[in-house]
Amino acid sequence: MVKYRFAVSALVLSLCSTLSEGFGLPSSSLSTSPSIVQRTLSSSNPASAKVQAASARLESLAKKSGNGKENEYLKMVAGGAAAEEYYEGVRIGPPPDLPSLLLHNRIVYIGMPLVPAVTELIIAELLYLNYESTTDPITMYINSSGTTTATGQAVGFETEAFAIADVMKYVRPPVHTVALGQAFGAAAMLLSQGKRGKRSSLPNATIMLNQPKSQSQGQASDIAIKAREVVHNRRTSCELIASACQKPVNVVEEDCKRVKYLQPHDAVEYGLIDRVLQSEQALPVQPSFVQQLNTGF
Repeated sequence: MVKYRFAVSALVLSLCSTLSEGFGLPSSSLSTSPSIVQRTLSSSNPASAKVQAASARLESLAKKSGNGKENEYLKMVAGGAAAEEYYEGVRIGPPPDLPSLLLHNRIVYIGMPLVPAVTELIIAELLYLNYESTTDPITMYINSSGTTTATGQAVGFETEAFAIADVMKYVRPPVHTVALGQAFGAAAMLLSQGKRGKRSSLPNATIMLNQPKSQSQGQASDIAIKAREVVHNRRTSCELIASACQKPVNVVEEDCKRVKYLQPHDAVEYGLIDRVLQSEQALPVQPSFVQQLNTGF
């Protein structure tokens, strides 16, 4: 934070120096009679004296070099406080963060159990991509244990998965789903909700069907009420899977009574997905930055 203040202060000083020269004032006027900005910085920022000393030192070094690069030295001090800088047409600055790269290429990644924070992020990304383009497909990669942890402990509610499934149907762009690693329980249901013909899995992924777990505690009457809600959620989840797999609901309910593991080819036969991705050419979308890397070498 202190370094950032140094940079901003140096930038302000350089602007003051440039303005003074433009109005015909001597370049030493800032050092002999401090301006209002300098006095304000001195009173509000205890480190402003160090910033002024560093700025003066850079100016002296630039003048000694005699190459007229005073402003470039000051830009070096300003650092991140300055606007975007370009060198030979290429932007100079830190690279974008990974989620931004994925979102830019219309990729949504679910890599955690379906807790409220994850649901909020996934829904926000889907709505944003729907606003950005109503025709370009969205690719959703799923590597999640659903509403439970890997050990089977319940950490979320089935309504989290229902919210994502509803938004997947609500947005106009087609949503392509890809399973990798694991897609358990509610995550398997989301996998099946992709556009028909565009639901995929990587070769070594594992898909599992199960029924929701209750987190009910308290009095017997409260437990009974929550138990009825769990039964309703199980029915809704089975109906969504049955509709996506084109199977009778009672068949899916029977399969979900106990844990049912499906390997990718088994999931294709079950109707949960449409294909198993075996090569790079079979990927639903190749990110644009990967294409640029391939063409650049």
